[in-house]
Amino acid sequence: MAGFQTRKSKNAAMMGLCMAAAGIGLAWLALILGALLWKGFSGLNLAVFTEMTPPPGEAGGLANAIVGSVLMTVIAVVVGTPVGILAGTYMAEYGRFSKLTTIVRFINDILLSAPSIIVGLFVYELLVRPMGHFSGIAGAFALAVLVIPVVVRTTEDMLLLVPNALREAGAAIGAPRWIVIRSVAYRAALSGIVTGVLLAIARISGETAPLLFTALNNQFFTSNLNAPMASLPVTIFQFALSPYEEWQQLAWTGALIITVAVLTLSVVARGLTGRRETR
Repeated sequence: MAGFQTRKSKNAAMMGLCMAAAGIGLAWLALILGALLWKGFSGLNLAVFTEMTPPPGEAGGLANAIVGSVLMTVIAVVVGTPVGILAGTYMAEYGRFSKLTTIVRFINDILLSAPSIIVGLFVYELLVRPMGHFSGIAGAFALAVLVIPVVVRTTEDMLLLVPNALREAGAAIGAPRWIVIRSVAYRAALSGIVTGVLLAIARISGETAPLLFTALNNQFFTSNLNAPMASLPVTIFQFALSPYEEWQQLAWTGALIITVAVLTLSVVARGLTGRRETR
């Protein structure tokens, strides 16, 4: 009986410590989000979305940075997602026990944990130096390199969770393997694959270091991907370090825009995925 009471007391103490740690973490998160909402909303107006980034000491907006970020993010996701899904499909469906899969998985894990600035330096040597100038293409390529390992890992993990009985049922009716993967495995793992793409978008949405070495920045509006291009993370980084109050306010507003955009995208995508699964 005494031993039971001792274990119960230890369990209660550890539970209390865990709850205290969780409470501290949530408190800091609430403080960060509270500061972001307070300072970000105070500078939110129509000019933020319609005017270009201003010179020092003047009012302006973030239109060129928003458009640049959207362009590079879309290109990165369009390029990186198919590569990641196909690689993850091979690792889970065709080469599950092959040596090539083991090597690819090891390299993919390294890329997942690699600092993004390393990716920026790699793309700088691969594209920027040979081209002789910074460009939106190089920035999108650097972001695509960051997208691929996230999508590869989540696609492989989600496909491995699909029961083999579903694959065997498809094969039993004479369906080719690629049809079984497309119509059975992908459908069962759709929610997880979409979540992986969203995680990749969330990761690259706030990346600054790779873009400093590739797309650099541009104070003016441009849709030319072969020229330096503004992006919201780099603009926030530069404006937050400046001594000008107008730039600091735009930095807070830009951070709020990124946070709200990623949150909204996640909620909408999860809602669409859930609606499809219920059909």
